[in-house]
Amino acid sequence: MCKLEQLWQGISSIIERGENVEMSTYPNCKTILCIDDDDGVLSYHRALLERRGYEVLTAACGRQGLEIAAACGVVAVIVDYHMPEMDGHEVATEIKRLRPQIPIVMVSSDEEIPEYVFKVVDAFISKDEASSRLLPVITQIVGGGPSGLQAS
Repeated sequence: MCKLEQLWQGISSIIERGENVEMSTYPNCKTILCIDDDDGVLSYHRALLERRGYEVLTAACGRQGLEIAAACGVVAVIVDYHMPEMDGHEVATEIKRLRPQIPIVMVSSDEEIPEYVFKVVDAFISKDEASSRLLPVITQIVGGGPSGLQAS
């Protein structure tokens, strides 16, 4: 379950680090939001994306992710399907309602995802394939590299 302290810590960190679009010290840098209840997965996504020059915000649960997506200028969201409290479909549906222009990539280790889930997200990646497919999918979805320039 999402704790209020975790939510506040995440929002305070965003404010302190200036990761809101208006406050960013890197105005051309693209920010990706990763939402997953597994800290190991969040750390992996952060390391992978930051090595490629993206700014990365993380959320340990759906509600925290929704708060961040609503408050910050993110160019894409990576969300786990299977999470407690709110599943990835519920999170993706709400993000699309709030900010329909934000592309969403869903990742999951679940073998059977209901068909209706795919209608809400822009891409789906099995967690087994994330190491090889996540970065190319993100690059394609956000239109180039982290600074907005097409990768050569």
